Amino acid sequence: MTGPAPRIALIHATPLAVEPVAEAFRRLWPEAEAYSLLEDSLAPDLARAGRLDAAMVERFRRLAAYTVDCGADAILFTCSAFGPAIEAAARDQAPRPVLKPNEAMFTEALARGGRIGMVATFQPSVPSMQAEFSAMAAAAGSAARLETVCTSEAMPALAAGDTATHDRLVVEAAAGLAGCDVLLLAQFSMAGARAAVAATTGKPVLTSPDSAVTLLRSRLAAD
Repeated sequence: MTGPAPRIALIHATPLAVEPVAEAFRRLWPEAEAYSLLEDSLAPDLARAGRLDAAMVERFRRLAAYTVDCGADAILFTCSAFGPAIEAAARDQAPRPVLKPNEAMFTEALARGGRIGMVATFQPSVPSMQAEFSAMAAAAGSAARLETVCTSEAMPALAAGDTATHDRLVVEAAAGLAGCDVLLLAQFSMAGARAAVAATTGKPVLTSPDSAVTLLRSRLAAD
């Protein structure tokens, strides 16, 4: 892409995701103009409803439309429990790139092949992520399966400012996936634990922020 710096909208459902992806942009694509939109009622509302309903899908469509009104060249959602709602928003905005949180990381993992393990810290996100991975694997003609473990105590620890406990719990959970060839950290908020997980397990570790920023940069450069 030539001309002005691309403007990337980041839509968050938790403040914990804001800094990890901002850091990834600073490191991997500092030229981009990335800005954040936080709507932190999404996750509590989903938990209360127990499912993604039509009203929630419409909220995501409106969020995406708002960022486009603000001049977004691409949109990255960082909230991993809302896959179908994000897909609806993406259909509205095509061909503008709209990425689901784990889409780029799953693509990278499938390209690597082998046994794939994932550590999550937000249980409501796990079913939709597993379904997304299975659909992507089938579309790619891959027999890969995703082995997932969730350490639900880690995210509250991080929210309370206890990064050390969060990272320790993530590392302990990752150690239970020793038979896997590559490890994925499901939530954006987990990115800071990557180095500790890699050092402890000796496995390649992928994070959603790094994979997403890299893929978006590639897609917009091709335009």
